[in-house]
Amino acid sequence: MNIRTGIALLLLSLSLPACARDCAPQVKDGWIRLVPGGMPMHAGFGRIDNPCPMPATIVSAGSPAYASVELHESKVVDGINRMRHLPELRIRQEDAAVLKPGGMHLMLMQPKAPLKEGSRVAIEFKLKDGRTVLGEFEVRNPAL
Repeated sequence: MNIRTGIALLLLSLSLPACARDCAPQVKDGWIRLVPGGMPMHAGFGRIDNPCPMPATIVSAGSPAYASVELHESKVVDGINRMRHLPELRIRQEDAAVLKPGGMHLMLMQPKAPLKEGSRVAIEFKLKDGRTVLGEFEVRNPAL
């Protein structure tokens, strides 16, 4: 190996970790189910893509529109649908987490103001490495 090749390989190896740190998950197709009667809890759905060459782990979520936001998962256990809090959500490299009814979803608790169909809600996801990812969620009426 000549000196130029060695320098090029060294520079490439130093730049790869920086590129990986700059890459972040992306929230897509986010929506919140509009519920009747001013219920104190809503559910949020969508997709969180991780196009990065390394895994990403979401450790919490929050929104100025809600008192609290948590990641949850619904599963049928012994014939009964059970919901549990997910302390973190790990998304493999170049993969996605799908938040959908009957599976993983966001529990949005105690809205600070009434929501209307078509309005948009910002939700921030905190990653294990300290970075944050912002997602936009549209309020929808799934009954229509």
